[in-house]
Amino acid sequence: MIKTFLATCVATCAFVVASFGQDAAAQDLIIGSKAPKLELKKFIKGDEVKSFEKGKIYVIELWATWCGPCRTTIPHLTELQKKYKDVTIIGVAVIEEDESAVSEFVEKMGKKMDYRVALDLVPDEGDPNDGKIVKNWMTPAELEGIPSAFIINGEGRIAWIGHPGQMEEPLEQIVDGKWDLDAEAKVFVEARAAKAEKSKLEKKMAESFGRLQKLFREFHEDGDPKGLLEELDSSAKSIPEGLTTFQMIRFQILTIAKGMADEAVELGNQIIESKDGNDTKVLNNLAWIIVDPERDTKADPKVLKLALKVAIKADDIANHEDSSVADTLAKTYFDNNDLAKAVKTQERAVKLTEGTPHADDPGFKKRLRQYKKALSAASNKEADAAEAAPKKN
Repeated sequence: MIKTFLATCVATCAFVVASFGQDAAAQDLIIGSKAPKLELKKFIKGDEVKSFEKGKIYVIELWATWCGPCRTTIPHLTELQKKYKDVTIIGVAVIEEDESAVSEFVEKMGKKMDYRVALDLVPDEGDPNDGKIVKNWMTPAELEGIPSAFIINGEGRIAWIGHPGQMEEPLEQIVDGKWDLDAEAKVFVEARAAKAEKSKLEKKMAESFGRLQKLFREFHEDGDPKGLLEELDSSAKSIPEGLTTFQMIRFQILTIAKGMADEAVELGNQIIESKDGNDTKVLNNLAWIIVDPERDTKADPKVLKLALKVAIKADDIANHEDSSVADTLAKTYFDNNDLAKAVKTQERAVKLTEGTPHADDPGFKKRLRQYKKALSAASNKEADAAEAAPKKN
């Protein structure tokens, strides 16, 4: 049951648990901010740049020799440097454990890496994460990884922050004087605020899931879902944005707890009649919870009847063209002992996988063989029973 519970969390929760170690209050480097001081240890390639000159445009790109994605951006940066000769592009190697590797890497790249390259200034015997560029640029800008880049305009202000692979268009507008710094700053701030709210929500969801998993294990051991259901109610009230997720988990608990089939059907119908009632994915997940082959026990007949209702609705909304939905519907027919429809629907599901990633999923064909075998056995049993029955004169 635990495996099924965790799978439900993954299938129904749209949140990804991220890292929450950063202090959001300390993050204040945005588009429009004055560019921090350029503190570098030394230049590996190209003429040294000690500060930003007024009237000139600069690109500060953060990369590392150990970063695979960083390597793919190097040719792009080289092309941009060739195109915009008056723009100074500086690739700053950050978080390098072995600084000698940078010189070797740059020398090996030669003309393929044809722009200035420098080393971040790390304190003597200090941690690479304590480099000046990391501390004063990367962290305040809330950058979660590399490669990342900053464009500094002729007034010494940060005009753009992002992935270097997406830099060409903004750089062109900045060079041509068409970049609306104030408008872009507003968009950036709004996006950052939305990201901060999402992070708070993700953190609350992560904390809730931690409590739920512990309570689920207790339920798995003693069969009493009271504590788990109470926590779900509490989480749903404190995190209304996660209501659908908590409802789906509650539904699953009700379908496997003893004596709660009626409550499961009631909640299932509530979900069907809610705003999520026309969401194919929600409906498909709802039905699959009931007929999942990895369930410890077969669901109550009342709940199985609900699964069929839900799966048929999902299949209709999908215009009978979704292989996953058809696969679920076939399983609901099978668990409701309608073997002929199970076979017919699973044949459709298998056909719909052709040319899709699901084509390599052996589960579709495995279930089709299972349903055909069961239908054949049932047909033979009926034939044997008919043969054995007394014949009327």
